Amino acid sequence: MSKEMLNALDALEQEKGISKEFVVEALEIALISAYKKNYGQAQNVEVEFDLKKGNIHVYSVKEVADVVYDSRLEVGIEEALELNKAYELGDKIRFEVTPKDFGRIAAQTAKQVIMQRVREAERNIIYNEFITYENDIMQGIVERQDHRYIYVNLGKIEAVLSKQEQIPNEVYKPHDRIKVYVTKVENTSKGPQIFVSRSHPDLLKRLFEQEVPEIYDGVVEIVSIAREAGDRAKVAVRSRDEHIDPVGTCVGPKGQRVQAIVNELKGENMDIVEWNSDPATYIGNALNPAQVVNVTFNEAAGSCLVVVPDYQLSLAIGKRGQNARLAAKLTGYKIDIKSETDMNAINMAKEEVGLEKDVEYSKVIEAIESQEQEMDEEKIIESVEDLDTQFDEILIDADVEEGNLDPEATEELIELAEERDNKED
Repeated sequence: MSKEMLNALDALEQEKGISKEFVVEALEIALISAYKKNYGQAQNVEVEFDLKKGNIHVYSVKEVADVVYDSRLEVGIEEALELNKAYELGDKIRFEVTPKDFGRIAAQTAKQVIMQRVREAERNIIYNEFITYENDIMQGIVERQDHRYIYVNLGKIEAVLSKQEQIPNEVYKPHDRIKVYVTKVENTSKGPQIFVSRSHPDLLKRLFEQEVPEIYDGVVEIVSIAREAGDRAKVAVRSRDEHIDPVGTCVGPKGQRVQAIVNELKGENMDIVEWNSDPATYIGNALNPAQVVNVTFNEAAGSCLVVVPDYQLSLAIGKRGQNARLAAKLTGYKIDIKSETDMNAINMAKEEVGLEKDVEYSKVIEAIESQEQEMDEEKIIESVEDLDTQFDEILIDADVEEGNLDPEATEELIELAEERDNKED
């Protein structure tokens, strides 16, 4: 070994960021292995690498003993005292055993081990660098794809974008620049592996942080996000400063801020709504662009009944129920939407069955069904008591066959009617 080795270590430290000490430690371990392999020596061996001159020294370490059983591991006390009168039993003495040609042999034998350690060090450096980006956004270049992943070059490493994390119907071409959300960074035996997403709701949050300084600074806060990637998203925001409009801040002058995000997500529609501590107001905002007339809550079930004008029912529900579905995700409530006409009919039904107006919708249905069941039972009894015609029996049988009446309950009612009829006779 020589100063050339020292120069190589310096270059490695500067170019790849691998400390010289780490490589030297790996080199010393490799040289011990090389010495034992090439010289058949099994005794305790230590190797020292001189960082100033680049020289290597091999030492055999022996313990001072009163009686020597193995000369490869022990040295007698008399011999030790000849070397230095300060030695005592149990002390360790190092004897240099460096072969003349050991530098050449060691370099050849240790090469593979050193390269392995260098690769491990590079992996750790990359892992430590990218673990800081976990749950954050990065920009990469699409490299290639196979049946499982899109591979995105993030600079020092390729990240994988699975089908589940891709935006539906988005086409990824080689050399496309895209922004991705880092969901997980793993340090595997094959090196760091990074998983990214284009459909994660937090990608939207990070994009807003990039485009809206007030969000990054914490003046405006994103409270909740509901997203169907590639199609539509709703973002609830609030302001910590009463003088700042959170929605207008996110939209930006002439819609420039939100438009930049829409463009990055290839045209995904964006609804920005203002969060409110009043759940009814918040739900009304979440159902934007539809107008809300009234909201009735069932806190126990975590649901609510929303009334909208007749002409805005389809707008409130949205295409394939998307607007209502996203509003439910955004607010955390199960939302049932009714038009004013439907709600008037329900209120009329409440009055007919004797329920108060503030009773829940589900209770109204239960009461109506119960009343209908009582009417069916009375109908059976009257049919058997009053009429001896086959016509009424056929009607009853038809109701049973269609599932409108329970067979066993119907038989009991018929028996009850016949008993009552016999008593009257």
